Amino acid sequence: AALIVLQDGRVRLERYGLDFRPDGRWTSFSVAKSFTSTLVGMAIVDGYIESLYVSVADYIPGLRGSAYEDVTVAQLLTMSSGIAWNEDYGDPNSDVARFSQHVTADDMPAVVSYMRGLARAHPAGEVWNYSTGETNLIGILVSAATGQKLTDYLSSRIWERIGMQQSGTWILGPDGHEISGCCIQAAAMDFARFGQFMLEGGVVDGEALLPPGWIATATTKQIGVRPGRGYGFQWWTYDDGSFAARGIFGQGIFINPQRRLVIATNSNWDSAVGQDSGQNPRREEFYREVMSALDAEEALHDGD
Repeated sequence: AALIVLQDGRVRLERYGLDFRPDGRWTSFSVAKSFTSTLVGMAIVDGYIESLYVSVADYIPGLRGSAYEDVTVAQLLTMSSGIAWNEDYGDPNSDVARFSQHVTADDMPAVVSYMRGLARAHPAGEVWNYSTGETNLIGILVSAATGQKLTDYLSSRIWERIGMQQSGTWILGPDGHEISGCCIQAAAMDFARFGQFMLEGGVVDGEALLPPGWIATATTKQIGVRPGRGYGFQWWTYDDGSFAARGIFGQGIFINPQRRLVIATNSNWDSAVGQDSGQNPRREEFYREVMSALDAEEALHDGD
């Protein structure tokens, strides 16, 4: 539906399909996770969150007495809480299918009510396990710490500051809280613009919007996923220094600092996972082809 390639902040390629237009907004799916984690860094700069190494229950009282009481903010960001969670999109009984339908009876946000009932599977900080529920907890944490709706904080700290070209929206759950592990709707160029913001070090008009060293930590491997790949603070990492935000059905923001490169994609794959029809590997191959083309172009210019 959309493909944008930026190099040095300049548009090298911009294409649209599936009747989508530059002024349209497309659902991010889990690309939103990288926005949500970035808001944690901003809340630290703003003095709302004390540290990455305090218990998440310090900010979400509903988690006190649960397995999450011993989990730090950093472990939540890296999905290494050790709490059992099933993210199987094809299983109607998985946690990812059930938690969004959970109805709270205790005045807690629904995701807190659901997550507090989960059991520990591993010691905290040792095992990576992908959990959209935990990103939703991060959203609750930021909202609780700042005293603001997550959408309002996103608007004031990212949308307005980095000059997004048009308004975005964020889908709410039944209890009125943003589904912070998913579902920001924005223009394709604005997804690319967020990638450019990260590439440029989180600095706007000379002001650092993130703590010192945040981007270096957030976008490099904090815990291993598989050979050559890792996970940072809700960013997928590559051993060559690249990093990416990814969402099911083919949404993505890929950043390669070495080549000063940002690639944003919006797609409509027929599989939530993408591996079933080989789409994820083909996207990775596309990223490599773009980088190879840029390297060849650079070599040609050096020859001149």
